[in-house]
Amino acid sequence: MYPRSMADSDCVVVMGSNMAENHPVAFRWPMQAKVEHGAKLIHVDPRFTRTSAVADIYAPVRAGSDIAFLGGIIRHVIESERWNKDPFFRSWVVNYTNAATIISADYKDAEDNDGVFSGLVEYKGGVPEWPYNGFVGEYDDRTWQYGGARVGDQGRVAATAQSGEVPGVPSGTGSKPSAAPRGPPYDGLVKSLLKPPPERDVTLQNPRCAFQIVKKHFSRYTPEMVERTTGCPRDTFLKVADTILASSGADRTTSFAYAVAWTQHTNGPQIIGCCALLQLLLGNFGRPGAGIMALRGHASIQGSTDVPTLYHSIHGYLTAPTALKKHDTLGDYLAAETVPTGYYANTPKFVVSYLKSMYGKAATPENDFGFGWHPRILGDHSHLPMFVAMNAGKVKGMLCIGQNPATSLNAKLERAAMRKLEWLVVKDNWQHETANFWKTAPEVKSGEVKVEDIQTEVFFFPAAQVAETEGTFTNTQRMLQTHFKATEAPGDCRTDVWFTYQLGKRLKKLYADSQAARDQGFKNLLFDYEHEDPKERQIGEPDPRKLLKEMNGYYSDDPSKHLPGFAVLADDGSTTCASWIYSGVFPAPDRNLAASKQPDPPGQPGAQLNWGFAWPANRRLLYNRASADPSGKPWSERKKWVWWDGTKWTGYDVPDFVVNKPPNAKAKPGGIGLDAHSGTDPFIMKPDGVGWLYVPTGLVDGPLPTQYEPAESPVHNPMYKQQSSPVLKYWKESGNPLAVVGDPKFPYVMTTYRLTEHYLAGAMSRWLPWLAELQPELFVEISPELAQEKGIQNLDWVRVSSPRSQVRAKALVTRRLRPLQIDGRTIHHVGMPWHWGYEGLVTGDIVNELTALVGDPNVTIHEGKAFVCNIEKASGSPYA
Repeated sequence: MYPRSMADSDCVVVMGSNMAENHPVAFRWPMQAKVEHGAKLIHVDPRFTRTSAVADIYAPVRAGSDIAFLGGIIRHVIESERWNKDPFFRSWVVNYTNAATIISADYKDAEDNDGVFSGLVEYKGGVPEWPYNGFVGEYDDRTWQYGGARVGDQGRVAATAQSGEVPGVPSGTGSKPSAAPRGPPYDGLVKSLLKPPPERDVTLQNPRCAFQIVKKHFSRYTPEMVERTTGCPRDTFLKVADTILASSGADRTTSFAYAVAWTQHTNGPQIIGCCALLQLLLGNFGRPGAGIMALRGHASIQGSTDVPTLYHSIHGYLTAPTALKKHDTLGDYLAAETVPTGYYANTPKFVVSYLKSMYGKAATPENDFGFGWHPRILGDHSHLPMFVAMNAGKVKGMLCIGQNPATSLNAKLERAAMRKLEWLVVKDNWQHETANFWKTAPEVKSGEVKVEDIQTEVFFFPAAQVAETEGTFTNTQRMLQTHFKATEAPGDCRTDVWFTYQLGKRLKKLYADSQAARDQGFKNLLFDYEHEDPKERQIGEPDPRKLLKEMNGYYSDDPSKHLPGFAVLADDGSTTCASWIYSGVFPAPDRNLAASKQPDPPGQPGAQLNWGFAWPANRRLLYNRASADPSGKPWSERKKWVWWDGTKWTGYDVPDFVVNKPPNAKAKPGGIGLDAHSGTDPFIMKPDGVGWLYVPTGLVDGPLPTQYEPAESPVHNPMYKQQSSPVLKYWKESGNPLAVVGDPKFPYVMTTYRLTEHYLAGAMSRWLPWLAELQPELFVEISPELAQEKGIQNLDWVRVSSPRSQVRAKALVTRRLRPLQIDGRTIHHVGMPWHWGYEGLVTGDIVNELTALVGDPNVTIHEGKAFVCNIEKASGSPYA
């Protein structure tokens, strides 16, 4: 969904976010729903914050217990009289989710297996040297599939080990159609991937149907168990659950908003998936005021994943070619990664058009469109394993742009890793902690490390800022918007895109005379973005309109003709398009829709379609065919959005459906792509056209959300015998120890957070005197009860320690944090903002020194929102 749609919500639940503090502009929409329309606002959080202060219901929970809370709501909904009697819910779930789909008889649920799913392969022995994937175990997901058929990928171990195979699992599980035509065109290959459709039971009575498995899975998530696990009082929990249920239905919708307080856990994607499961049960997708709002941390964090700075995907969330799977040829890659039904059946068109944007005329059918030139990954190359490898001396150099690792995760270890680099390039506003780690880091100041022993050569490049350049950014609602240059950058400051462009040009020049096969990709790289403005051309600034044009796409034989959208992409090389999801943003040389700023008339229902461009295809609510019932009529007049008018789908938004496919259309036998979907299958990106309550593929840690404890916890898991995720990632390094469960030396739960007045690690805010004055000092929030227990007064200096390190901060004794009763024990929370460091106008200890290199197995994000610590009163001097 997008933030403005939250104004149409009857209930807004903010969980995993302090939205009022960290996304104050977007928070206007929940407040509008509350003030103007009487919507209920619910905040679920360990701390009472600015969001809690305006909420109708505040529900305190222990950090790391989110799935227990959400799972309890799921159980409450399924067991409720209203949900079982209201025909809307029954119709929605049967028609628009996979509730009726029969699951493999070999599947064994965590409910019956001490908290572990079938297919677990545990690793024993040493940690492999490369690529430092960090898994403590992996799942073979074959038993999780639909009965009689596979969906999604073509049968593989969910998360590939560094060898490409998992011990104990037969090799060759990937399906590669040997006789399939290898194209182009690739329709024959796609068709060869088809599997028989799965069995269904629309009565939802079969014990192996997804609904019954979900119902059984969450049966133990009773209100009493929720209170025991989360610490939220039973009555408060039930009030939240009843309010969400009462605010959902044919005539009412509920939305959720979350941020990194959901993602930064070892089961972060499963928390989000748990919320998605709940919203599917309640019919809260594709409808005004419904859905899940992922609140991004800054202006273009969405864009940095769309046009990725990620290691594991290429443009438009397509899988990066890897040396660990059968990706030898383009045909092999497409056979392994294409889903034959649903819109992702168009993957060959997306990939070929992308390869044309990489290599231009050099990409031909005869050379697999240059697929052999494309880089391959070897495993997990994300932040955590990269620094583990760096600390082991496996990385020679690093370009650090817009990041500050010296204050990042397990910061002391990361600074140690950077001391082993041969060279480091830092490009930023100021000489922050990473730029100066070699001379001003705490271990250097203390004499623990000598400057002369650090061999890393550091280069600092001054950066221009967003107001000093032009271009587009993609905001939290998938909307591309053009921004214009407000002022010239001072001195030699240059933009990030200037740096990347000039580096690319120099590398191309370096490889120009090479005859080595490995260099042909660089030689053939399409890399011409010279600016039309002579002044910008003189300093070497690339033209952002040319970059946007390449992302939008054009016809390969006539680059002056822009593509109107991704529907025209082809797999024969006739279309060039870097990022299929962005196609349509720049459909003609004189039509940059990202620069459009025309609002809808006041009082007129609509989606503000002329304000910016939201991918895909400028639609604002994804899967909006679900805003109509199976016959195509709006579920209610109050919540109408898109509907069938007798000849086409129409409404207030761009329909997320085949415009002329009637509701009574049947799936075509043997059809690929959207031909395999009927007129009542709204989730067009899913292979079976429905939302997944049960997730048979795509998540490596289980088909259903399960309450696991964080990697560090003061309590044993009240829900299951399995303590934490059996497949989390952990790097067993000497500087990265973890506390044992219930370690008395670290009895308190720590969570970190952001402040309005500071920004991320502080490199954009701690050098500004106005912001420094507003938040001059690092502090730690503790409850009055904990303060009394430890003899700490407000503003006392305290020492906060974890198994990795310790920091000093001022005590902020506040009732915003209260002790919780967890499984019969009193558990205290400690909260700390993480913006400080040893450079800038205001300095303080680095809170991230307390965190561990431990992460989620799907995306390797660290667990910074729930770990353990101790707190003690310190001496009066901050330097003692």
